[in-house]
Amino acid sequence: MATVRRAETLDAADISAIIGEILGEGLSISFERALDPQEVTTLIERQGSAGATFVAEEDGAIVAFGSVDPDPADPGECTFGSWVRLEHRRRGIGTALAEVALAFAREQGYRRIRGRLPAHNEPALSYLSAMGALVPLTNPGASFELPLYPEPS
Repeated sequence: MATVRRAETLDAADISAIIGEILGEGLSISFERALDPQEVTTLIERQGSAGATFVAEEDGAIVAFGSVDPDPADPGECTFGSWVRLEHRRRGIGTALAEVALAFAREQGYRRIRGRLPAHNEPALSYLSAMGALVPLTNPGASFELPLYPEPS
């Protein structure tokens, strides 16, 4: 079983590798391109206390990550996304990340949570739809939306 914890900047290389692997699968995800470890570090640092990145570890290796990011236009809203290495999918790791991330969102007082759902990614739609059912359980009174991100031009 995976262990979920808050990411540290030392995890940036592993997170960068996961982004690259998923993009290499040809899946449409909310990252338009691979990020190098320094860019990941910058993202983690920019979150401040209002957002957080989490990693899931199995046997000492980071196999997935997820994040909660505040909406700069509305302090009561945030976005949630998670990304799992191919060989670790369909084993509950994404659900474990979501549970931790949604608990964090509750602690921050977010009332609306949006899933990061790029167009044409049916596995992500299925997963995020299931996570939407978790929101009332882990964050009573909050709502969950699944907006599609526009296609890159």
